[in-house]
Amino acid sequence: MLDVCLAGCGGGMPTYNRFLTSMVVSYKGRKLLVDCGEGTQVSLKIFKLGFKTIDGILFTHFHADHVAGLPGVLLAIANSGRMEPLSIVGPDGLNSVINGLRVIAPELPYKLNIIELSGKQNYSERIGDFNINILSVDHRIPCFAYSVYMERNKKFDREKAVKNSVPIDIWSRLQKCEDVKYKGNLYTPDMVLGGCRKGLKVSYCTDSRPIPELIDFAKNSDLFICEGTYGDDKKLEKAIKYKHMLFREAAELAREADVEELWLTHFSPSMISPDDYLSETREIFKNTILGENGLKKSINFTS
Repeated sequence: MLDVCLAGCGGGMPTYNRFLTSMVVSYKGRKLLVDCGEGTQVSLKIFKLGFKTIDGILFTHFHADHVAGLPGVLLAIANSGRMEPLSIVGPDGLNSVINGLRVIAPELPYKLNIIELSGKQNYSERIGDFNINILSVDHRIPCFAYSVYMERNKKFDREKAVKNSVPIDIWSRLQKCEDVKYKGNLYTPDMVLGGCRKGLKVSYCTDSRPIPELIDFAKNSDLFICEGTYGDDKKLEKAIKYKHMLFREAAELAREADVEELWLTHFSPSMISPDDYLSETREIFKNTILGENGLKKSINFTS
């Protein structure tokens, strides 16, 4: 099971009812934090998401509403008793940004593993059990979208094990994808396991204009979290100027990518009531949810 929590849904600046951008993905007790706007430390505490088990922080880009909360989060992680290294991933300039922010958080009891990704290539990283795909998107400064994929173990095939004369004593070890040497013979996992099974996929994009590459990137996601900075189609010129999206554009991406569910987030402070634009958006992609502080979802493997 993969747990997702939108810790903040606001863009630009915090408002009385919207924390700034951040999202947490949890799997088997370990966590990734995506973006870290001002006040993220507070929202993580309010929603009881914890700090010690955050193994990675993924930055989309370096505008303040996505990074200004880092010093507080790093110190909260330190106060939690963490000693293991923490990975931080981001685009060009990551080292410089972190060094600048750490002027007020200079001493940490754990090492930072800085992964700075240069240029506009697409990347993949692995942090613990999290497989992370990274796409360069279209914002005013270098910016990435992230897709987190959790693999599912292949199903044990009893008939296959018997057919291959695999001793029952080693079935459990082979099921854990170990090669086993037993009584002079070598046994491999493919002798007892069936075909691949669908994993779990969560994709996240903010801030960006809609680009065709996002369709394949988010394809078949169980959950697509996408910016909807503006709800009103009359804001298109402004969206183009500042490299953001309308609700409609996010919904069109979700429809084309054939995702299960869309969460809209990163609302402009000037948009008082996102609900005003929800019905029109759902005409494009029915399973659209308006992001809110603390919105949570648990995604389970299908049979």
